[in-house]
Amino acid sequence: MPRVFGSLKGLAGFGVTFSTMFKKPMTEQYPEKKQATAPRYHGRHQLNRYADGLEKCIGCELCAWACPADAIYVEGADNTEAERFSPGERYGRVYQINYLRCIGCGLCIEACPTRALTMTNDYEMADDNRSDLIYGKDKLLAPLQPGMEPPPHAMAEGATDDDYYLGQVK
Repeated sequence: MPRVFGSLKGLAGFGVTFSTMFKKPMTEQYPEKKQATAPRYHGRHQLNRYADGLEKCIGCELCAWACPADAIYVEGADNTEAERFSPGERYGRVYQINYLRCIGCGLCIEACPTRALTMTNDYEMADDNRSDLIYGKDKLLAPLQPGMEPPPHAMAEGATDDDYYLGQVK
């Protein structure tokens, strides 16, 4: 009697196999047909700019401190009147994100006091060279929009630091 039940259990296991064997496959044709990501998808990071082109990053290094994977390296420097990269006293002279270490958690985004760092929907970051997966400011900075002037340049006429941080500079 036990042998009969043992063989029935084996057939029950094959039942799962047979039920999925004839279903239509759910294959995605990824490189040819790309599907849109969710609006809040955490992809590649981006360093944002103000409306006049100055960088929002003030080099405070809070994002690097918040990163649990130690994937972010920031080196701050002081702005001068001759060379101004951000409206405050400091800017991020060196900014690097190591995507070999980044886990995409978004804690760096939450730590940023000026909303300089955000995450885009771009997820295609594969590369065949490890050193190319360490993104510097050249790859992270948002592109200049029409009407923006590339830094370094002076703050907008009559604007203060507070005007920039409150988003009142056009």
